[in-house]
Parts: sequence; C-alpha cells; structure tokens
Amino acid sequence: MGPIIWLLDTVLSLLFWAILIGVVASWLVAFNVINPYNQFVRTVLDAISRVTEPLCRPIRRILPDLGGIDFSPMIVLLLIQFVRMYLY
Repeated sequence: MGPIIWLLDTVLSLLFWAILIGVVASWLVAFNVINPYNQFVRTVLDAISRVTEPLCRPIRRILPDLGGIDFSPMIVLLLIQFVRMYLY
C-alpha cells in the first residue's frame, strides 16, 4: 500500500503546485508583468490551464458570483491538502 499512497501524494503535490503557479501567473498577466502574446508564455499558461481548469470548473459552478475574485483555486488547494492529510 505504501507505493500507491506515495504516488497519490506526489500527484496531489504536483496539482497543488500547478494551481499555485496558475494563480500567480494569472496575477502576473493581469498586472502586465508577463506578456501573454509571447509563444512560450502562452504555451505554459495553456498547459497549466488545461491541468487546473477541470478541477476548478465544478467549484466555480457552486460558488456565488463574487465579482472579479475567483475563490475556486483556493478551495481546490484546501481540498487537495485535506486529501493529502487524510492519506497519512
């Protein structure tokens, strides 16, 4: 059972970091620090979005509209941490 738990923990840890990088990258794009028209930046942002969007989309449907603030990544991060703690 040890290797399976290790694998799940590693995947959850990678998802945690992908969501965190996606949040920071969205802030950097919003404040015009990085250029989303650059091919490399666009590729990285698209890859992160493809990984994190299926996790955040169901949470966005449940949460009420709070204007321009999106709390779904924070809720997904909390759920990931809860599952990681439950594994141990």
